[in-house]
Amino acid sequence: MSKTKEQRAIDTVRILSADAVQQAESGHPGTAMALAPMGHILWAQVMDYNPKNPDWANRDRFILSAGHACILQYNFLYLTGYDINMDDLKDFRQLHSKTAGHPEKHLLDGVEVTTGPLGQGFANGVGMAIAQKYMAARFNKPDFDLFDYKVYAICSDGDLMEGISAEAASLAGHLKLGNIIYLYDDNHISIEGDTSITFSDNTSKRFQSYGWHVQELDDGNNVEALSKAIIKAGEESERPSLIKVRTHIAYGSPNKQDTGEAHGSPLGEDEVKLVKKKFGFDPEAKFVVDDEVLQFYREAGKKGEKKEQEWKKLFKKYKEKYPELAEEYEQMTTGNLPSGWEEKLPIFEPGDKMATRKASGKALNAIAGQLPNLLGGSADLAPSTATELKDYESFSARVRDGRNFHFGVREHAMGAILNGMALSNYLIPYGATFLIFSDYMRPPIRLAAIMKIRPIIVFTHDSIGLGEDGTTHQPVEQLVGLRAVPNLIVIRPADANEAAQAWRVAIQHSGGPVAIALTRQGLPIIDQEKYTKAKSLEKGAYIISEAQNDPEIILIGTGSEVQLVLAAQEKLKEKNIDARVVSMPSWELFEEQSKEYKEIVLPKDLRKRLAVEAASPMGWGKYVTDEGDVIGVEGFGESAPGEEVLQAYGFTVENVVERALALV
Repeated sequence: MSKTKEQRAIDTVRILSADAVQQAESGHPGTAMALAPMGHILWAQVMDYNPKNPDWANRDRFILSAGHACILQYNFLYLTGYDINMDDLKDFRQLHSKTAGHPEKHLLDGVEVTTGPLGQGFANGVGMAIAQKYMAARFNKPDFDLFDYKVYAICSDGDLMEGISAEAASLAGHLKLGNIIYLYDDNHISIEGDTSITFSDNTSKRFQSYGWHVQELDDGNNVEALSKAIIKAGEESERPSLIKVRTHIAYGSPNKQDTGEAHGSPLGEDEVKLVKKKFGFDPEAKFVVDDEVLQFYREAGKKGEKKEQEWKKLFKKYKEKYPELAEEYEQMTTGNLPSGWEEKLPIFEPGDKMATRKASGKALNAIAGQLPNLLGGSADLAPSTATELKDYESFSARVRDGRNFHFGVREHAMGAILNGMALSNYLIPYGATFLIFSDYMRPPIRLAAIMKIRPIIVFTHDSIGLGEDGTTHQPVEQLVGLRAVPNLIVIRPADANEAAQAWRVAIQHSGGPVAIALTRQGLPIIDQEKYTKAKSLEKGAYIISEAQNDPEIILIGTGSEVQLVLAAQEKLKEKNIDARVVSMPSWELFEEQSKEYKEIVLPKDLRKRLAVEAASPMGWGKYVTDEGDVIGVEGFGESAPGEEVLQAYGFTVENVVERALALV
């Protein structure tokens, strides 16, 4: 394509961006207009992708971490031949449209990850890069580079202001993830005005200190320089790359260029006409793409079809030479699990007390050998969360097939990196920290739930029962906060066997993240009739101990409090009060059950109910009814031995009995 025609193609993207935002009367036109040359280089020259098969395993990944500029991505997906048409562009930001106000993975093929909250996409890319390195180390062989894709992203000054990007960049540099190429849109503009009012970092030196390869370009419209910089970044194998590109927001707008107004508002009908006139377009025409421009981009999209066919031929030969590895990979991609893996889960016999975090660790290690795509780690808390895989090495800059991850004290980035790994569609990633620090992970957990991907989050030290660390480390409102997230499964096991079953449920679950909340303190291992009842954890709630006669009250417990309600049941029996005991490890799983099953466990006509949980009582009203009660935590705990704290807050058998008697 001649330079003149190439410029026409780039300017077409600018005009489409302005038109779509103007028609929606909402959006961020300026950034997309400035980024058109970057997008052109990526989609027309650099990236490997196939619009006809957006999930091709060895495609390059593209992340628009600056998700507010999503119309840029939508334009290139349309132009290169993905399942999006001009009407979708005209429908930008409208109800039930594919073209949402920020990129949403489930709405549109070609969108690799849901972005918008700044910094998240930046960190997701680190997880995607890790996934590529792991898959390459496990499956690539001489002359069979099955996995050598790169991760491209466009990020903004907002991304680099958010703390999560610093966490993720630090880890990416430490791990020498040379398959990362990020383009930094240095436009000097935020919503409030020039970034100088808040942001004076020397970003180049900052990223160099993280161990990144950094290039600086002073003109985002210099297509040749952009192309050379991206190619040079692709040749760097030891360091992730950042290309800092000076751009001008709303480039081509006579009155809005380089203004904060162009960041988050339409340009206005008159200004859009001036932009079109400047670039040689008909000011009155809207959503116009020359046939030559469309043909050019469609041909660029078709190049990926040929590359995928070549990859398929390579994999066919690979399958002949390495049939076992090929079978393993194919099983990963289908989402099917190896037969009999769950039989490796341990069964714990009643005896000494065991913290559910320790039981979880034993279960995790028991199944690791059967699930080669199960890998993860913690935010510097592996000994405390019992999440180390004992028989495997750690993933590092040297060992790429290690299955233990050291995320460092970076809970926020850990959550987003796990999302990036889960988006590979062949890995089962897990991450661990204390439940109190779930607050640091809320944004990526929420995004995982939106995307319906399944990272597994292990949260230990799950209540005031953790003891001496005191109020700053004792979770109270965290459980109800997590339960409030749609599409997130929260499981709080009652003992070692429920903890093992929690892993079975988490591994088998699809369509959203799973959080497992575990104790620091030891708990009795409940004799559940040869352990068969613990498998009912998959139903969210079950009758763990039935009354001898018709029950007068239902005692409901979760986690460490199930032992209290079981003991209270015995005490009530001595007072001729028959009580049913329900273990309720997961509200969400219980809500998935049939009306008939829920009626069996919690009959509508049995309204005397007492729920016991060492956490905020908020939300329990749904299950205890207006004739019931809740023993929960209203304050922030105390610094003292765990048993003493629990007793001080009423988590004793005597108090459970007293509160139950008050109801009946």
